[in-house]
Amino acid sequence: MSRLHPLTERHTVEKLGWLRAAVLGANDGTLSTGSLIVGVASAHATHTSILVAGLSALVAGALSMAAGEYVSVSSQADSEHADLAREKHELAVDWDGEVAELAGIYHNRGLDKELAHTVAIALMQHDALGAHARDELGLSDATAARPLQAAFASAAAFSSGALLPVMAAVLSPIAWVAWSVSLTSIVALALLGIAGAVAGGAAPLRPALRVTFWGIVAMSVTSGIGCLFGV
Repeated sequence: MSRLHPLTERHTVEKLGWLRAAVLGANDGTLSTGSLIVGVASAHATHTSILVAGLSALVAGALSMAAGEYVSVSSQADSEHADLAREKHELAVDWDGEVAELAGIYHNRGLDKELAHTVAIALMQHDALGAHARDELGLSDATAARPLQAAFASAAAFSSGALLPVMAAVLSPIAWVAWSVSLTSIVALALLGIAGAVAGGAAPLRPALRVTFWGIVAMSVTSGIGCLFGV
């Protein structure tokens, strides 16, 4: 007999909101900041100029990610609240119709009509809005939009990712900045791809190769631009 307790079960879907924001932020921080530093270093800029560019990219990128994520997730939250308000109104003016609607959903999932109607009534007597939010709208606490959480996760993740190429630039001699930052960023991107895939329950190889490939492309392009317009 299994000794697993339902209350202690954890599923990947519960982590989707913050996981997506965190992985996206870290990848973007590493890739954009690393590419910028490589481009500036390839233009034969001074060590001070390279560090200023890297730190500016870190701060500006973190703020941009936080603002963008907040606006995006807030729009999702507004849509969810509007749907819930509409559903609450429908429950107030047409209870029987909402019972029939929920029963129809359960019938389509495999219950016979009588049982589906009984289940719909029981669930609506317990929590009518929650039942319709979950089974009609597909909304739940696990997947609810949380703008502030997403914004902070994105900003923190971007900063963490951007800090790696910045530190590589700080610790490297000026002649090796471009190479050390490129190598550090590529390794970090591969590790982030693996970590994101494992945390999300997916196989790690393809995500790691995908993000590494685009990291190499981005840094190659910015390096070429830096060499083309170097001082």
